[in-house]
Amino acid sequence: MNNYIQFFSGLAVMAGVTYLVRMLPLVLVKKKIENRFINSFLYYVPYAVLAVMTVPAIFSSTASLPSAIAGFVVALILAYFERGLLTVAAASCAAVFIAELIMKFIH
Repeated sequence: MNNYIQFFSGLAVMAGVTYLVRMLPLVLVKKKIENRFINSFLYYVPYAVLAVMTVPAIFSSTASLPSAIAGFVVALILAYFERGLLTVAAASCAAVFIAELIMKFIH
């Protein structure tokens, strides 16, 4: 019983903190932000956070580092040439799969 109380109290605290973090900027900042530096900072924050979350996961999600690098390079090249998200993801997965097959046959 004690584990349930601890779990649900922790869940309630996490939900409250998440709600406050999202709600407070909306309540506290009523007028439009006109500072160019802050606007540019807030514009790029989602991209930076996405990169920080995604890149380490790329290198730890495959069986070996070379196959992860192959998928990462394919994704970078296709993204540079402005291919769609589905194309980039599918080609990266295919590159990792092919690299793993090649490495399996080599060893």
